[in-house]
Amino acid sequence: MKYSTFRTALLTFSGAALLMAVLSGSLFAADTIKLGVAGAHSGDLASYGLPTVKAAELVVKEINAKGGILGRQVELLVDDDVCKPEVATNTATKLVSQKVDVVIGHICSGATKAALGIYKDAKVIAISPSATNPDLTQSGQYPNFYRTIASDDTQALLEVNFAIDKLKVKKIAVLHDKGDYGKGLAEYAKKFIEESKKATVVLFEGITPGAVDYSAVVQKIKRSGAEAVIFGGYHPEASSIVSQMRKKDMKIHFISDDGVKDDTFIKVAQKYAEGVYATGPKDTSKNPLAIAAIEAHKKAYGADPGAFFLNGYAAAQAILAAIQKAGSTDYAAVGKALQTEFVETPLGKIKFDKRGDAIGVGFSMYQVRKGVYVEVK
Repeated sequence: MKYSTFRTALLTFSGAALLMAVLSGSLFAADTIKLGVAGAHSGDLASYGLPTVKAAELVVKEINAKGGILGRQVELLVDDDVCKPEVATNTATKLVSQKVDVVIGHICSGATKAALGIYKDAKVIAISPSATNPDLTQSGQYPNFYRTIASDDTQALLEVNFAIDKLKVKKIAVLHDKGDYGKGLAEYAKKFIEESKKATVVLFEGITPGAVDYSAVVQKIKRSGAEAVIFGGYHPEASSIVSQMRKKDMKIHFISDDGVKDDTFIKVAQKYAEGVYATGPKDTSKNPLAIAAIEAHKKAYGADPGAFFLNGYAAAQAILAAIQKAGSTDYAAVGKALQTEFVETPLGKIKFDKRGDAIGVGFSMYQVRKGVYVEVK
């Protein structure tokens, strides 16, 4: 072979090899299973969203180390919605544009509701560890939505029954933060109190989130003669209201939800958090998978996990197991797997009903005692 002919052949081969390398690299990148994680990763409610990011990281790391799913690695796409509906629509649009296969999120009910229509149109399943508004599953509008936490009607009923049957109160003030989550829970609480015929709603009031002073509503609570407050909302407002109540020597019971059942509430309210009740996911501390997940978090991040970590861990396990069972990321096939195949998680053995609610999860009542939340038996 002449040198010129050899050189031409070599260049042709090198060019073809380079093209194959580029193509194979791009194909490999495109061939990952893209798992979106959307929620509050900054701002006041980041303590609710970041634990799910860490949960997803741990689950994905373990799965990828074992070869991935269906021979493909799992790629995380993490995006922050600050728990605001107007931001959540942008987050959802971005994740869809990135060709996400499935999404864990969102964290807050209002943000979740804002994003779900975008995912539905794109045939993307979203599974939330913490969005508890009942309408997300009960309205039938979002067949693409699943959650690893019980809904607010279950949570509100537990709060009302606890107030009436355990605390023996007759007059209850019901407050909310006007959001999809807080107001929805408060409306259910009001409904259950009225249906019980054992207690009376003496005040039903919406507050303004982020306000500096809640003295006006605190005065209304005092004038109402309420023996207990049931609050639907999140820890920033709850800590302010409780602190102002206690400073006015109001010792009535304060009962709230999983939006308050978080160590950040205790850190912010400090001594005024003592004695506050809040509902939260059932204690699974004796579940071997929960113990292992918590230990993995401590090893990886050097700290105990935060709110909804185990729910986030279960969400990641459930959605990725469904893809494995389905044999693809096909929307219908993954949805069918979620509804028909049980998966072992830190929350227990779960699957989902046709509405998207998890079978096998629920709520417990907790109380702040000596600076920590303790399950009330």
